[in-house]
Formats: sequence, structure tokens, C-alpha cells
Amino acid sequence: MKKGKRYLECEKLVDKSKNYDAKEALELICKMPKPKFDETVELHVKLGVDSKQADQQVRGTVVLPNGTGKTQRVLVFAKGDKAKEAEAAGADFVGAEELVPKIQNENWFDYDVIVATPDMMGVIGRLGKILGPKGLMPNPKSGTVTMDVTKAINEIKSGKVEYRLDKTNIIHLGFGKVSFGADKLLENYQTVMDAIIKAKPAAAKGQYIRSTAIATSMGPSIYIG
Repeated sequence: MKKGKRYLECEKLVDKSKNYDAKEALELICKMPKPKFDETVELHVKLGVDSKQADQQVRGTVVLPNGTGKTQRVLVFAKGDKAKEAEAAGADFVGAEELVPKIQNENWFDYDVIVATPDMMGVIGRLGKILGPKGLMPNPKSGTVTMDVTKAINEIKSGKVEYRLDKTNIIHLGFGKVSFGADKLLENYQTVMDAIIKAKPAAAKGQYIRSTAIATSMGPSIYIG
């Protein structure tokens, strides 16, 4: 893949032979030539675990102190009083069975996160093949299957993010925008790293964090050590 002029200029600023400390790496990212949009800053953490083993899964959620810089649109599956509660808490969309054909037939994805009350999971199960691959299935572990819909919506809107291992034992996560500046990004970064370290499975042996890198959406990786 041919690298663009801006990418090459960014790459010149990075010493690939060294590991940076987090603050230095984030300051470097903030100095890089900017595209015409506010890039997301991404974290990539390779862990010394085996994601195929059930007792070595690493997954959880964390509320970023400075938010994500992105407005999250929330769809809530609920009925009756819980539906009214979701509307009052600021959910962007609220509904029940009637939303299933809209998602199945109209390819409707105008939302970023789905929250559901436990009684609605049978209905949402019909959408598993569509929502699963997009990472949109509600899950009790991520706090998106809950009776406390107000708390779930408030946390998501204030900057809650989910982290989880992929098949190659790496966690990929956006943790802010370049416009936040190095200090706010550093607070978000440390919050995420603390959460990942605390989530270390008891069954994990040897070195837990193998490598940590940050990058903007369209920039080179900077390794942190």
C-alpha cells in the first residue's frame, strides 16, 4: 500500500528503534501534521494470554475521564415503564419487537450502542447474526443488559468504552481525539491501561502485557515501553 505524503511526514517524527513513554508519545501525536478532520487516537495492546481459552478472556468497560470525543447514539430495547425511563434518560431510540424487521430488512444502523432490559434478550436473539459481527449485541459483561437503563445510558453518553480481546490476543480501542491535547489523552490512556491490568485473568502465565502502541486513525504506530 502506497503511503501518502502526510503519513510519511508523520513517520519521520517517530524513532522506530525506541519505546516512548506515554506522555512523550502523545505529545508527538499532537505535533504531527493534521488531516482535515479530528483523528481518533487508538490504543493497541498485545497480551500474553490465549483468547481461545475461556479462563483467559479479557473484557470489560471503563468510563474515560475526558470522554471519547464522539457522541454515542443509544438504542434501547425496553417496554412499558423501562421504555419511558430510557426516553427520559436521553436514549436516541427506544422500542421493542417492532424494531426487529426494521433492522433485519431495512439495514437500520443509526446507533452506536444497544442497551436492553433482560426480558428483551429473547427478541434481540433473533438479530444475533446481524448484530454480533458488528459488535452491537448487548451483553451483561459490558453493562448493556440491565434493568438500570438510566445508569447505562448516562455512562455511555459520558464516555464509557468497552475493551475486549480479538482472535490475535490484541485489544484495539479508541480513547479520544487529537484535539484533546496530550494531557487529557494521557488521563484517558492511563484509565484504560489500569483497567486492562486489573482485568488480568488468574490463568494468564508469564508476561501479561507484551506490547503497547498508540496511533491516530491515519498515522504510524508509536510503541510505548
